[in-house]
Amino acid sequence: MFKNSKRAIILSLIVTSIFTSTLAGCGTKRDAVKTNSNDAQLQVRPTKEAVKKEGKLISYGMPDTWANYSEIFKDVENQYGIIHQDTDMTSVEELSKFKAEKDKPVGDIGDVGITFGDIAKSQNIVQPYKNKYWNDVPDWAKDKDGYWTGAYTGTIAFFVNKKLVKDVPHSFKELLNPEYKKCISVGDVMKAAESQNAVLAAAYANGGDEKNIQPGIDFFKKLNAMGNLNNVDEKVSNFQKGEIPIGIVWDFNALNYKKQIDQAGDYEVVIPTDATVMSAYVSIINKYAPHPNAAKAFQDYLFSDQGQINLAKGFARPIRKVNIPKDIKKQMMPDSDYKSAKTIKDYAVWNKTCKEIPDLWKQNILAQ
Repeated sequence: MFKNSKRAIILSLIVTSIFTSTLAGCGTKRDAVKTNSNDAQLQVRPTKEAVKKEGKLISYGMPDTWANYSEIFKDVENQYGIIHQDTDMTSVEELSKFKAEKDKPVGDIGDVGITFGDIAKSQNIVQPYKNKYWNDVPDWAKDKDGYWTGAYTGTIAFFVNKKLVKDVPHSFKELLNPEYKKCISVGDVMKAAESQNAVLAAAYANGGDEKNIQPGIDFFKKLNAMGNLNNVDEKVSNFQKGEIPIGIVWDFNALNYKKQIDQAGDYEVVIPTDATVMSAYVSIINKYAPHPNAAKAFQDYLFSDQGQINLAKGFARPIRKVNIPKDIKKQMMPDSDYKSAKTIKDYAVWNKTCKEIPDLWKQNILAQ
């Protein structure tokens, strides 16, 4: 399936609170963010009448099976009397669509890996908007001018079919076991934020980081050389058909897949113990959105308490501090499983690295 040094300091202080607050935080509700004269134009709220008049909301890369978007969009449709349509695609494809359609726009909103937020801003294809709860979003997870805002976090995990894998791996190192021939899928590293973060997680596990991705590339090169990689697309249907014994995916996707297809308890979700990466996905609005009021209304809902709780129901960890109901908390992975999770310290460097990963993947893995 298809997101600066100042941030580093903030991020290190906030990451712990993300884990604890999403499970046991106190809900805070605001009808409007603090304003100043420069921000006022970014906080003009859409009226219900204006949204209903537009009648539609078109999204890219936000399918029903991703982070409980099915329930989120149903709520928005019911609240405003509009219809919603989505076309699933990767972060790269979302930005390409926004750019290609600017003279005849179709899509209104997208959901991309955090690194693609700045790319979208630099390409001048997104418009700024500071939703009702913008002040409650940590500084590291939003563009200061409102061009993108992080809605939730994910952590790279293993989704393992125990019927097909005798020994469940619990670390990247264990993936080098020869018994995993043609077992391991990492998705579309050329385009998908999820897959590029899987490479970063492997880099962390092998002594690298966002400044030095080569250990992650070398790791997958070794997996490929020994025949452990397969190239099956990481769709839930392919897991269900038994075509992917081990998938390297976001934790919220793995947990969601497990809920959908694992009636017999044949699957296990594992947070790698040697290292992994936690990152955010951000909400963006097309600069040329044909339904701009609907797009803004969607963001207002997504970042509300109920919107954030609905994300948690889809196993994504909300970016805001909200009071998650106990029955939903029980479905999520325990905080203790995330001891190995690392956060990106320098997003400016990671943005640059993401641009280099496709060529490195071509040269080191696809060319083998």
